[in-house]
Formats: sequence, C-alpha cells, structure tokens
Amino acid sequence: MLALLAVPVFAGVTVFAVPSATAQPGLSGRTVEYNVLAADGVSVAKAERAVRAAGGKVLRSNAAVGLVTATAPENGFTQRLAKTRDVLSSSRSLVVGKSPSARRAPDESVVEKENRQGAAASRAVKAKKAAVGMDPLDSQLWGLTSVRSDLARTVQAGNRKVLVGVLDTGVDGNHPDIKPNFDAARSRNFTRDIPTDELGQVVDGPCEFRGCVDPANWDDGGHGTHVAGTIAAAANGLGVSGVAPNVSIVNIRGGQDSGSFFLQPVVDAITYSGDAGLDIVNMSFYVDPWRYNCLDNPADTPAQQAQQRTIITAMTRAMNYAHRKGVTQIVSLGNGHEDTGRPQVDKDSPNYPKGTNYDRVIDNDTCKSMPVDGPNAITVSAYGPSGAKADYSSYGTELISVSAPGGFYRDYFGTPWFRTNENMILSTYPKNVGVAEGTIDPNGNITPDGVALGVQKDCQGTVCGYYQFLQGTSMASPHASGVAALIVSEYGRYSGGSVSMRPTSVRAVLEGTAFAIPCPEPRTVDYLDEGRDDTYTATCEGDLEFNGFYGNGAVDAWAAVTRGEEFLG
Repeated sequence: MLALLAVPVFAGVTVFAVPSATAQPGLSGRTVEYNVLAADGVSVAKAERAVRAAGGKVLRSNAAVGLVTATAPENGFTQRLAKTRDVLSSSRSLVVGKSPSARRAPDESVVEKENRQGAAASRAVKAKKAAVGMDPLDSQLWGLTSVRSDLARTVQAGNRKVLVGVLDTGVDGNHPDIKPNFDAARSRNFTRDIPTDELGQVVDGPCEFRGCVDPANWDDGGHGTHVAGTIAAAANGLGVSGVAPNVSIVNIRGGQDSGSFFLQPVVDAITYSGDAGLDIVNMSFYVDPWRYNCLDNPADTPAQQAQQRTIITAMTRAMNYAHRKGVTQIVSLGNGHEDTGRPQVDKDSPNYPKGTNYDRVIDNDTCKSMPVDGPNAITVSAYGPSGAKADYSSYGTELISVSAPGGFYRDYFGTPWFRTNENMILSTYPKNVGVAEGTIDPNGNITPDGVALGVQKDCQGTVCGYYQFLQGTSMASPHASGVAALIVSEYGRYSGGSVSMRPTSVRAVLEGTAFAIPCPEPRTVDYLDEGRDDTYTATCEGDLEFNGFYGNGAVDAWAAVTRGEEFLG
C-alpha cells in the first residue's frame, strides 16, 4: 500500500534547456506554490537566488537535494526560470492537462483493510500471558514467529542505540507499546495537513491542531503506528511485541493523514534520516501522485512528463544522500499484484486530486515507481501464514530483495481459516484513529464493528493499548526492518552513544541469512478460487536461491543474529 517541504508536488513541471536571451516575461495571476529543483552540481543557494530573481519568494529548501519550495504568480515565473542554468525544473502545485473524471483511483486501504470490505470472520482468541520476553497478544503474531523473533530475542533483542526511522503517516508516541522505545527528541513531522484539494474534495479533513501541523508523536492515519509496532513494540508485558523490541523508533513523518506521500516531505524526511544518524528507515509507500513516474509517456502532457522527471531526480538524490550517510533503506515492493519487470497498465495515476487518473501503458525501461525503483532500496514482498505469496503482493526478479509476513486475508482457501482476520498482521492501533473509524467508542470500549474486525484491547491497570489487523507489503517491510535493526544491534560498530553499520553489510546479512523458499509447483498461480480476476495470476521465475516470489528468501531474525557474521567481508 504508502509514501517526506509540506506542500505536495502534483502539477505541471517545466524542464529547462539552453537559456534564452529574450527579455523577462511579465508576471501575472494569482500567487501559487512551486517546487524548484536545482541543476546537477548547483547549490541550493544559487537555486534560491534564481527563484528570487525570477520574482518568487522562497519558503523553504532542502540543501542535500537542491529542492526549493517557493511562491510566485502563476504566469511567467517558470518562463523566467528557464533563462538560468542553475535550475533543472519547476513544479506548480496543481494538476495540468487533465480534467477531473468520474473514475476514482483505488484506495490503498482497499488492500490493507480488506477485512472491512464485507463481513469479517474472527475466531475468538483469548489474551494470555506468554513466556518471558513475549507479550500477551504475541500468540496471534504468526509473522513474529515466522521470522523467528521469539528465538532471536533470547540472544539479541536489539539495542536502544539503534535508530529506526518510520517514514509514514506518523507514529503514536503515546501508545503504551510504542512509548518505551519512542525517541521523541529525534522525531519530526515534515508534513502539513491538507484539509481539501483545489477542487474542494476532502483530503485530510479538518486540521486537528492549530496551524495544521500535527505533533511529532501523533498519527491520524494509523498506518505508521501499525508499522512501528511490528518493528519495535516493547516487550513490556502489554499487548504485542515487535521484531526488535529493544531498538528505538524515530517518527520521520512524510505522509498525510489521508495516506498520500508527496515529494517535498518525503525528500526532507529521507535526507533528515542521514543527518540525524538513523540506522534504518522503513518506507511503505510510493510517492504521489504518480504510481509510475515516466520520462516520456505519450499519454501524459509535456508538463506532466517533466514533473515525473523531477520526482525521479529528487528521490534519487535523496536516497543516495541517505545511503552515503549510512542509512539502510527498507521499501515495500507494492500491492499492485504485478511482475515489477512487466508492469500492468497504470490506472491509478495521477491520484491527486481524486478523479484525475487515466489509463497509461507503462514502459519498464523509462518508468520508475519511487522509492521502490530508487537506488539502494532493499525491497520486500509479502506472504501469508501458509507461506503462499499474498494475492496483492507485487513480485518479480527485477527488483525483489527478500520476502516477509505481510498477511493474506484469503489464505487457506477451502478451510475454516479462509477470509479470517487472523490471516492478517496484528499490530499497534492509535485510539484516536479507532474512535474516528468507529471501532472504538469514546469511552475506550471496542464496538461491535471493532470486534468483527478483530480490534483488540489490552491493559495494565488503567493503561490500555489497542491493536488492529492489516495486510500488505506495508506490513511485510517492517518485519524486514526489524530484522535489519537486530543485525545492526549485533554486528554494528558502537562508539559513544551511537552505533553504525554500512548499508551494504546490513543487506548482505539480511539477504544471506534469509530462509530460501522455492517457487510453487506449478509455477503459475491464479487466485480465481479466492475471488480474484486473472490480473492477479502470477508466474514465479528463478530457483531456490533466488526467485520472483520470495527473492533471496524469507527474512530470518534468528539466523541473522547467530550466523550473520559469515556474510560480512
């Protein structure tokens, strides 16, 4: 499902060529916002000067990437910038070239919250105290045992000095399972709430806080808190525990309440991860509004093509910057149920404003989905409790690195376990989101709708935590991020109050210790019995050592912390 300055990039972009000697065009029209990208090798200070010289006002900038957010009149500004070699491109914050249509792009939550689409079945599971080092609801975390975190924590449960950034919709830093490991001092929110788009359609809805900027310990989407819990919920005798229950969680929010992830906040969060000394960053999203950013797709206008080039360039710069700073970047492979080397027709883009999407045939050589196609990304596919590739999970030998538990609601077809909540991934749930969704009442009780969806509550005295089931490659990547955090905890170099480990070394251990899973036989799998159409049919290519469904294998925390050293050069 995923997706860190605060204004989205989703508009016309002009990419500049040779400067013109003609007179400056006039400026006119209303004031709008732009993103301006410095040319290669040009400092952000020079780009800022070019913005001001062209009649714009600089609002904020990212020196590491050369990305500037500015305001200027809507007519004449980009033409003026075209006269300087210091600027590669500019992007205005509205969609250019397409009128709204009646069709709406599919919401990622259709996959992640599939159990909400109809009557959900739930087998009663009583919370019971588990063995030392485990938490009361851990018996429901089949993903935790699948990656063998229960074994790994007996020798390495993670170190507080290891910092894992959650680049997502936010993290509920007051959730009792998150709070013990939440690094409030390093956490940041790089977004600004967007109540409505320029067409008047609701995006994030009314701002919850004055100034429309949420605190850095807040999550109105729920997605980021779920991810954080899987990585590092504390083993504190309450609720659930994470794969690496002793490492630190840093909220580097780049996603809107609505679940959209726009360029400037994402870029700021990624570069901040390097500047703040984070060890791991989990990215379970793609940068909106384009699922695929294409260089010259004939279905797009020239302005839209140029905008997509800006996203590719800015994200590539940001990810390379973080990598050089020692940040291991774990990315969900995507819920598009497609071979990433043979993309299907993109029906979802642009997804902002809603209703502006149209069909685009995707050329794999000239189109990239960011950050999954970005440099140094460790990408993760999803499997269900039976070990089968989840129906929604993208796959393919071109991009896949490893696989991890992501949930598969329709797993176990033909058995009583089919279409049950327990096939999904249980993790931390912000109370405020549950109240807004109607699964928790204002008094903190689980509603009948919440019970049907498997929402759970666990308390220690008057302190209570809430938990929900979700599925997606967004739930798979945090399992891998948790294992990566254990790898840094075990093999990293400690110095004073910090620890470091080269991202290439983390990757070597993560992939080298992954549990090899062969392609199924027959290799072509359809999900027709499960109720899916033939676009979900997938063929697994490769062998036991590496294949398109599982990559190098399923991440394995126990193997990583006990024999990972043999994969270090």
